[in-house]
Amino acid sequence: MLLNCKKRKKEKGFAIALALLMLVAMSLMGATLMVVAAGDHKRNGNLNIKQQTFYAAETGISEAKKWLASETSLAPGSGPGNNLSFCKTSFFPELSNPKLIKDKIEKKDLSELISGETKLSDYSYEYFVTYTPDQNGNTQTAKTSTVSGATGGDVSQGTTYKNTGASTATFYNIYSCGCDANKTSCNSESNVITILQSTITLVN
Repeated sequence: MLLNCKKRKKEKGFAIALALLMLVAMSLMGATLMVVAAGDHKRNGNLNIKQQTFYAAETGISEAKKWLASETSLAPGSGPGNNLSFCKTSFFPELSNPKLIKDKIEKKDLSELISGETKLSDYSYEYFVTYTPDQNGNTQTAKTSTVSGATGGDVSQGTTYKNTGASTATFYNIYSCGCDANKTSCNSESNVITILQSTITLVN
């Protein structure tokens, strides 16, 4: 009996120590999970912002194509100077001496294109258009190519049903930037900017 009593006295307080140890371990695990969850949330938020600015830049490309298709005389004007707000020419290293087509620069909030979506006012695009640059980055002279101007009607007419001809196609580059702020407050140094470039041809 005496031996049993001594053994129990030595074990006194063991449960409290074990409980404290488990509490510390669980606290560390909880803190780690919170840090991981916060990091995932931040990464997901950054990914969403980048996706939205990409969509904004894509919208700029689409609007520029519409503008090019609607114009009849597309000649190069002057350089952008300080007229670009956040879509800087320095983002596009292939440009050394850009001349804007008809001095066109357009910047809009996405909410201006889709009414009723107030959240879209937090995203904007800006674009400009040039002739496709040559190997030195100059855009004063148009790059052209001869393309087929064939037209046809009913294939039952045989192999000669097409009226063949040739036309000249001119190459243009669209440079568009999407931003995670409205067009008046976007800053290329502090905001998220996504840049896109598209080369298109227009048949004269």
